[in-house]
Amino acid sequence: MLQLEKTKEFWHRYRRSRSAVAGLILVLFYTSLAIFGPFLAPYGPYATGPKAFQLPNSEHLMGTDDLGRDLFSQVLYGARTSLLIGFLAAATSTLIGVLVGAVSGYVGGRVDDILMRITELFMMIPQFFLLMILMVLFGPSMLNLVLVIGGLSWPGTARLVRAEFLALKESPFVEAARSVGASRLHIIFSEILPNATPPIVVSGTLMVGSAIIMEAGLSFLGLGDPEVMSWGKILNGAQRFITRVWHVSLFPGLSIFLTCLGLNMMGDGLNDALNPRLKER
Repeated sequence: MLQLEKTKEFWHRYRRSRSAVAGLILVLFYTSLAIFGPFLAPYGPYATGPKAFQLPNSEHLMGTDDLGRDLFSQVLYGARTSLLIGFLAAATSTLIGVLVGAVSGYVGGRVDDILMRITELFMMIPQFFLLMILMVLFGPSMLNLVLVIGGLSWPGTARLVRAEFLALKESPFVEAARSVGASRLHIIFSEILPNATPPIVVSGTLMVGSAIIMEAGLSFLGLGDPEVMSWGKILNGAQRFITRVWHVSLFPGLSIFLTCLGLNMMGDGLNDALNPRLKER
């Protein structure tokens, strides 16, 4: 019953923002496409046809590309790949960031200095260029995309989590846990981390959009997984015709834009709903 009341209170605060609700609808829409899209696609993503560069019509809702392939089907298949990489890379990034930030903020001292210098080093490196180099070295695959994007995107989360731990580690409930002999791991993961969750959730939501854009950028440059369809891969095939045929690049680009816009609006709504400083008194 208590959990139900908390859920109702959260939703009441969240839906006060129309942009947050609109963002949630967009995210749910494209997530549904990622889950069910391949079952709804009228054609296979690589099925060629006799008519290239057809404009959107009743048979091909988004038209066709240079090989006569149905763009609507490609966008539906691409949604699964792009969102799967986005969510998995964001989860990887968040996990690394939480571990580094939690240890750094709670332990402090020399450990904190070392971890923060490593974090700053990662933040100084031009991320996208390093992504390109690593994908060339390790090869383009979905697993490598997830690991490389997630492995380079954690510093922001680490600094955020560290700040939360520094603010919470001297709180009365933490002192009470120490006084009864609780271990460091128990205090970090059972006492402090649950109270630092709201900003982590918001950061993770925004990271999904960043990961989708990174994957699209790499695929646009030909560094994505060649065996699966993604929005970036569609744009890669459309770049030669981008000034002559408007629809080939419009629909995958619009899908990336709307998905990332929805994630950002949803993240703002989550921040307003979960941030205790913004709650109604």
